[in-house]
Amino acid sequence: MAGGARLTVRPGRFVAIGDSFTEGVGDWDPRLPNGVRGWADRVAKQLSKVDPRWEYANLAIRSKKLDPIVEEQIDHALALEPTLISFYAGGNDILELRQDMDDLLERYSAAVDRLCSSGAQVVLFTGFDVPLHPLLGAMKRRNHVFNDAVRQIVNDNADRGAVLLDYWTLDAYRDRRMWDDDKLHMNRAGHRYLAIQFLELFGIDHFLEFEPFGPSQRVGPVGYTVREVEWWREVVMPMFGRRMRGVTLGDTLSPRWPELIRPAEGMKRIYRKRLKAESHLGALIT
Repeated sequence: MAGGARLTVRPGRFVAIGDSFTEGVGDWDPRLPNGVRGWADRVAKQLSKVDPRWEYANLAIRSKKLDPIVEEQIDHALALEPTLISFYAGGNDILELRQDMDDLLERYSAAVDRLCSSGAQVVLFTGFDVPLHPLLGAMKRRNHVFNDAVRQIVNDNADRGAVLLDYWTLDAYRDRRMWDDDKLHMNRAGHRYLAIQFLELFGIDHFLEFEPFGPSQRVGPVGYTVREVEWWREVVMPMFGRRMRGVTLGDTLSPRWPELIRPAEGMKRIYRKRLKAESHLGALIT
């Protein structure tokens, strides 16, 4: 168990804050809000198996940068009086063409201070060292700076409940089969594996399984070049195009679980009830 980890199996409230990483992008499931599941849903479900009284909210929205996450999610999260908070933010800021890392980390540290002041257990994450084209080397360097700072922030706040899940050190993610086609988000296997790491960080029993992949197929130079060209055309260029226009993939989305739910009641069932209620309300308005 990591230093500072003090979570017990008694019922509590788990609130997840952040961007696409926490929303669950890459773990696609149309039966759940925003069409995704993700590691946080999986953690919440396992906590509910330990004790069905556990409650859960997920405020994360894809493409959100640090400041919107702080402004739109932290007050909401703290109002829910969580006992466990996960906080992943800053990754989209690192992907900006220009970024003042000292300023970003100062704002990140202030956000962590607010969360730790709540008395909840606060789980922070490093960012994974995703393989990127040399032209994106500046972003990789920023990620290394960010990770070093996050580790120090956790050390400085360990006695206040801060705990680190050092995503950067998880070698399983060096296998591209853990990633969605965009190479920036985990796929279903990746989210499941992270949920396992989260639960095991606190020594919590769970029923999740992860089967290691067999040997991967080698991709020749022609296949690699074709794949890289497609990635630039379908992922990188549209991403920078959206940034230049000031739009994001999360602009039309709402938090997946904005209020506390009890996962033991069945997340898909809860979502179906929500859709039915919204449909009924819409019919009354029209």
